[in-house]
Amino acid sequence: MGNVYLVRHGQASLGAADYDQLSELGQRQCVALGTYWRERGQQFDLVLRGSLKRHAQSLAGIAEGLGQNLPAEVWPGLNEYDSAALIQAIHPGALHAPQTADAARQHFRLLREGLQAWMDGASEPQGMPSYAEFSAGVAATLAHVQALALSRPDLRVLVVSSGGPISTAIGQVLGVNAQTAIELNLRIRNGSVSEFALTPKRMALLGFNSVAHLELPSLPGLVSYA
Repeated sequence: MGNVYLVRHGQASLGAADYDQLSELGQRQCVALGTYWRERGQQFDLVLRGSLKRHAQSLAGIAEGLGQNLPAEVWPGLNEYDSAALIQAIHPGALHAPQTADAARQHFRLLREGLQAWMDGASEPQGMPSYAEFSAGVAATLAHVQALALSRPDLRVLVVSSGGPISTAIGQVLGVNAQTAIELNLRIRNGSVSEFALTPKRMALLGFNSVAHLELPSLPGLVSYA
């Protein structure tokens, strides 16, 4: 049996001019994950990542902690949706950057509504694919891994992506509805690990949203959601 490890990027820069940039905390989260895996002898046969900066930076942090070079295949199907476009599609008025607790709560409330409208086909966010196209990109990535497992059933795969593609992948494996996929999405913590068991015929969920590597007594204050 093989394994697929789906890692959400470390904390990015919510509220900043460029969200697609790891914060100092996000960098520490990724190095901590790599260190945790190094101490347990973790190895990977294949690495996939999205093309966003925070994906590349997260993988670099993991590689630093792991002490290994991790050359990756870049799959655009692992890129995140545009949260600003989702919100703008249902709330065309001006919004303040989510730099306070209240603004962050409003941001995620609107994001939830925007996700639901997009997934239901009730909105067309500017510059974004339809949800069916987004979901197909995730499915193509999983199909690629599944095909490789036919000749390598013990394949160990690292996937570095974002909450949207990861929750979509989990939703596809579990066969859940859109509402459940949204709930999964909004619960995925920065730098967390979800895991699939991989066989030549199927994938099955083994673990969801683990941050065991960030909850060590020697590493306080590393857990974050946004």
